[in-house]
Amino acid sequence: MPAKNSNSEKKAGISYWSKDKCTCPVCKKAFEREVMRSGNGRMIAGGLTEELHRIFEPSAKYGRVYPLIYEIGACPHCYTALLWNDFKEKISPADLDKLFSSSQKRKEACNQVFPYFNLKKERTLFDGAAMYYLALMTYDEMSPNMLPTMKKAILSLRLAWLTDEIHKHCDGHNYDVVSQMFYSKALFFYQQAVINETSRVEASSSLNNMGPDMDKNYGWDGVIYLCGLLEYRYGQKDDIQLRLKKLSESKTAIARIFGLGKSSKNKPGPLLEHARNLYDDISKLVSDDDF
Repeated sequence: MPAKNSNSEKKAGISYWSKDKCTCPVCKKAFEREVMRSGNGRMIAGGLTEELHRIFEPSAKYGRVYPLIYEIGACPHCYTALLWNDFKEKISPADLDKLFSSSQKRKEACNQVFPYFNLKKERTLFDGAAMYYLALMTYDEMSPNMLPTMKKAILSLRLAWLTDEIHKHCDGHNYDVVSQMFYSKALFFYQQAVINETSRVEASSSLNNMGPDMDKNYGWDGVIYLCGLLEYRYGQKDDIQLRLKKLSESKTAIARIFGLGKSSKNKPGPLLEHARNLYDDISKLVSDDDF
């Protein structure tokens, strides 16, 4: 019993319930908002991965925390999930109708991947990942003015990270496979966001914060870099000529955006370094006649 209380105290110290409730724009019902506390050693920033994912080191008092899972709000009544700021945005009546009618479909689909997820208690890594999946399905029903493609790209990449973490703590349940699926989705949505921007179907580059993580906004440069990185790591390998063509295009885009070989003092240091490494890796692959 004492150990149980100790764990409960640890968990209670990570987040709190805001006194201001959130009203769901779809079903018009209010629900509580959980907010992560900051300070006191809760967030110990570690390294930055090639995917621009910030790793947070576990602390002696709070253990390992996942700040990303608190970036999404999910209505426990109709299973609409959004980035918190989007609860304040004006959503078209047509989108609201679609979301309301597909609420049960979202719940059932989420249960297939995250069985017995819970939206009413303090969130765990598992519940947080489920909320991201609900959000992915929510934005799938939204019009271009909400920039759904760019948001689905970011959500998919974050889902790949979160499900990989679930796999590390609970292997044998195929969350490594699920993670790879979300990486594939991220690749598709990142590349589609660039296509939509170029063809003016959706103003992808106007999104205020493109992350992809929550600690720094790497903007459109980060999007171009991630398109290349995800293609290099997770792109299809059945059609070799198509793969080489896409990698060659990624190499050109990275060189153009980051001015590789020229002065790039205005670019974020970590991003520029990762971009140079990716450029070199793609160059070796594309020029390898045996590939």
